[in-house]
Amino acid sequence: MAEPLTTSLQAVFGYSQFRAGQAAALTALERGQDTLAVLPTGAGKTLIYQLYGYRHAGCVLIVSPLLALMTDQVNRMRLAGFRRVAAITSLTSFGERQTILNHLDRYQFLFLSPEMLAQPAMLARLQQLTLSLLVVDEAHCIVQWGPDFRPDYLLLGAIREKLERPLILMLTATADQATQGEIAKQLRTTPTVVTESINRPNIFLDVEHVANQAAKRERLLTLVTQLVFPGVIYFSSKQLASETAQWLRDQTGLTVAAYHAGLSSEDRFKIQQQFMQGDLAIICATSAFGMGIDKNDVRYVIHYHLPADLGSYAQEMGRAGRDGQPSLAVLLYAPGDERLPLTLNQANRPDDATIQRFYAHPQAFSQDDPGVALLTFYQQHGISASAVQALFERRERERARALDQMLAYVHEQRCLRTSWLAAFNESAPTHDQQCCAPASVPLDLAALGLQRKPQAQSPSAAAQPDWLTQLRQLFLSNN
Repeated sequence: MAEPLTTSLQAVFGYSQFRAGQAAALTALERGQDTLAVLPTGAGKTLIYQLYGYRHAGCVLIVSPLLALMTDQVNRMRLAGFRRVAAITSLTSFGERQTILNHLDRYQFLFLSPEMLAQPAMLARLQQLTLSLLVVDEAHCIVQWGPDFRPDYLLLGAIREKLERPLILMLTATADQATQGEIAKQLRTTPTVVTESINRPNIFLDVEHVANQAAKRERLLTLVTQLVFPGVIYFSSKQLASETAQWLRDQTGLTVAAYHAGLSSEDRFKIQQQFMQGDLAIICATSAFGMGIDKNDVRYVIHYHLPADLGSYAQEMGRAGRDGQPSLAVLLYAPGDERLPLTLNQANRPDDATIQRFYAHPQAFSQDDPGVALLTFYQQHGISASAVQALFERRERERARALDQMLAYVHEQRCLRTSWLAAFNESAPTHDQQCCAPASVPLDLAALGLQRKPQAQSPSAAAQPDWLTQLRQLFLSNN
């Protein structure tokens, strides 16, 4: 399409100008260059492939990590006027899946998980399509999840070869130079890299040290009682997210819900919609919540547990303040908090003895064990036991270094923003009172304009919408 990019932008989205990074990424793609776009949370990364798909014949195939993220993107695109869009997920009924597959050449955008894409029957169908663009959304998952959690991510490079190397767009909000290099290596490309600063000056950074877990809980209660809402509180435990949501409801009278992978897809959808529409004051969530959730007015993000790395922290705290208004990111730290990410990092990692026993007698192991399923994947793809051991050992070293960086941030005494941005090879602006509050500096909510006035009440439970009616309206609008 010879139409200027800005003309297409106006025609499709009604915008007169691009956000930072969007035009550069689209220009590279228009020149036929594989592109890695590292753009901050809320920068409008999805617009890049949507506009490219509008301008070019063929199908845009989007590889996405989460069912909720795919569902959200499909619904948003349909409401925006993109009708030829679909997702095939584990929850897609057999009949709906067959309908999509039988008319695959009619779709302009198709969303799949890496596991769905790797299925031989699915890959065979896709090989018959003309792909205008392959998109790897949340591309950092290749590095963070591929080796020891979702190994199908490691097949994407080979799958791209089987699809005859379509033009590829890799999207992520955070990737240091090492991560960028690993993404490119795994996808077998030397891309044009488009980066914008991950710094969000409107988000005030705060780290608070507490004596123990009881003190942390009380500090959390104080914060959510005083802060303007809405807010998100991140946990590393599904159980604690649910328990804390109930406790905060009881203690504050605020409308609070838990969101994590242990809930049904219907419950997650309802909670997400309630939060988006302003009917919930607080979400108590695990990392399952947030990817692709485009809510502009989140005023604070609190991390109750220590994130495993600064990349994850940047992704999650970046969900605050997308409207550019003053917002807050708080990390609560008690001595010994680093033990939990260490334990979680090793949860799916079989020890060397188990690896050797499995490779000697794989039939003796239950596939219900995630670690065994991981070993089965590697064995089926011809990876030796010694190579698997070396891979896991390298991942442990990488994660240990990442956790050390996270702890350095927690214990920073001067400027949190400087410590955070240095991990991504960025220089911080001059420190001032609107920048951050390291561990030794008290947090002043009033000065930040984030202290809730006494008369400001939580959204009323009585005012919550009729979900059956809303669901019907949503699906009617998608037909």
